[in-house]
Amino acid sequence: MEGRGESSESLRNKCAACFRQYNKLEHLVEHMKTSYHSVHEPMCGICKKHCRSFESLREHLIGPLPKVECAKIFSTRGCNLCLSILESAYALRVHRGSCQLPRAAAGLASQMSKLSITASNENEMYNTRKPVVALACKMVGGGSDGTLDLCARVCLIDEDEKTVFQTYIKPQIPITNYRYESTGIRAEHLRDAMPLKQVQRKIQDFLCNGEALWKIRTKGGKAWILVGHGLDHDLACLGIEYPSLLIRDTAKYPPLMKTSKLSNSLKYLTQAYLGYDIQTGIQDPYEDCVAAMRLYVRMRNQVHPVEDHPYWVEAQNKSLYANSRQKDLERMSPEQLLDISRSDYYCWCLDSRQGLDN
Repeated sequence: MEGRGESSESLRNKCAACFRQYNKLEHLVEHMKTSYHSVHEPMCGICKKHCRSFESLREHLIGPLPKVECAKIFSTRGCNLCLSILESAYALRVHRGSCQLPRAAAGLASQMSKLSITASNENEMYNTRKPVVALACKMVGGGSDGTLDLCARVCLIDEDEKTVFQTYIKPQIPITNYRYESTGIRAEHLRDAMPLKQVQRKIQDFLCNGEALWKIRTKGGKAWILVGHGLDHDLACLGIEYPSLLIRDTAKYPPLMKTSKLSNSLKYLTQAYLGYDIQTGIQDPYEDCVAAMRLYVRMRNQVHPVEDHPYWVEAQNKSLYANSRQKDLERMSPEQLLDISRSDYYCWCLDSRQGLDN
């Protein structure tokens, strides 16, 4: 139990976010300089403890060694998907109906989709909703041992989960392993497939909305937020460059990671946070697009207090502490230290508050 055997001094030096305790206040100040606690961290709805990721929060609530008081309340009023705490057991039952999402109807949606991007469709989507699209690829194998990833299929969907662009791709080097058990791709699918160079142009022109890439990098003109899982690899295999400030990668978003350096798979994230299974047999890139988009929307729709949060947040956090003398910082309470701390990542909730043309 908290409070048992704790001195008033140790309680005074207790981090207001993660509840770690320090013998000296100067040690708490150093902790706050490097921890980057902020309102954007996943937080327990019961004890208000901040966690670095939803995985850490899950361990806190329902792990092998959870916080006993929190676990007891969570067992009756907690959602095992979004990890929020509801007002009552009845409210939880109502909430679960909307929180657990159905599996995407991948096959039918993919077959009925258009296999080209039209300018009118592009402009209509950009003007009627926030510019967000999700991308996923499926790879076949090249090289002497078939381990070289070659992009053989790509899918691009909008926020309504409608297919914007989908096609098979003819790789530029010979295929030595079609990986049929997972991709479902055979030689006949790629015989008359679209050449890689043509796919590159179509997707690049669409994402940049006809603007030059250098202009998009300087936040000029119109461009799309690009969502996906492991996008660095997909874009590299496609041979496409895209500015990192417009990429929302569910494999690299800190709240969705196991640790700051270890990612969760899209299959696990979908089961844990959306409540259904994917990639159970032959994999459809449309299904991966939908899962990544749903995860992005769920993270973006979190409600956090408004704070000034530029893209390069790490430099801002350091400057906030650097502008105060050590002795001034040591006079602050743990709550005041938390107030001036900033996240070291860009929280996706900010996408719903600002446009990309600013």
